[in-house]
Amino acid sequence: QVQLLESGGGSVQEGGHLRLSCVASGNIPSITCLSWFRQIPGREREGLVGILSRTGSTSYADSALARFTISRDIPKNTVYLQISSMRTEDTAMYFCAASTKALGLSKGACNGVDVWGQGTQVTVSS
Repeated sequence: QVQLLESGGGSVQEGGHLRLSCVASGNIPSITCLSWFRQIPGREREGLVGILSRTGSTSYADSALARFTISRDIPKNTVYLQISSMRTEDTAMYFCAASTKALGLSKGACNGVDVWGQGTQVTVSS
């Protein structure tokens, strides 16, 4: 089994930046892909970016290309999401998600996500 724990959310002023962390534990070798999603109240969960475990290849959603950056620290089993030039519309719950199914990437997310973290809230104020 795999567990994911996000952190780094909080309140930030518009124009600021934030780095979210996702620490994976458990059966780490089974993780083939990690993604960041967000969910704005009243909207569907949105895939932002995914990264393949073996190659480090990434895929960003068009909406995330300009201001979101995924990175990872393999020894720490941690994936990060850097968000810059934040806007009020970035206010959302941000989730880390993993796939153990080796189905690759789609635009902005892993295919076959089967593990979710509990999320971390990000609030951007003007």
